Amino acid sequence: MTTTCVILDIGGVLEITPDTGWVRRWEERLELPLGTVHERMHDVWQAGSLGSISEREVREQVAARLGLDAPQLEAFMADLWSEYLGTPNEELIDYVRGLRGSCRLGILSNSFVGARERETTLYHFDELVEQIVYSHEIGIEKPDLRAFEAACDSLNVRPESCLFIDDAAANVEAARAAGMQAHLFEDNARTIARIAAHLDAGALAPRTVRLA
Repeated sequence: MTTTCVILDIGGVLEITPDTGWVRRWEERLELPLGTVHERMHDVWQAGSLGSISEREVREQVAARLGLDAPQLEAFMADLWSEYLGTPNEELIDYVRGLRGSCRLGILSNSFVGARERETTLYHFDELVEQIVYSHEIGIEKPDLRAFEAACDSLNVRPESCLFIDDAAANVEAARAAGMQAHLFEDNARTIARIAAHLDAGALAPRTVRLA
């Protein structure tokens, strides 16, 4: 089996996630100064990204720190997840789906506790790729080089055989520092062309299997 590999980010790549302005709307609704939600919740958001807090604890902290009653909490969390999950990038997802069997496929995502369950239900990323590495499950976020190592290890591939796709320049540079090839996502056309070029180059390279 070829060890040519493509690993993709989720938010801003496989999901289209524009800023919906939901935080500012809640600050206006609660009559809070601009930036208050981030100021009060920053450590909770970080803990959720690294998996050091449960989803239940996130909800408890949101309610306590922002003074939300039960209906407000439900609405607040619904808005949070609505922006987080965005909408599927159908064109790119369809292209990646067509790659199955021709290369190894994975996802590496800076995530939030509860993301796997929701993204599996909505978008079936678990069926799109072989392995998904979420920051909240490994306790490490991009651009930490260990995150890229974890993604390669999950697929049992060498970094140099992998093309990593992300919409954040810092993560693209970190992937390169980790020994991977990397592409900054800006649009589907250029990304699909870059993946195709990577696969074409891989087809010409000697095929090796990385030993565990």
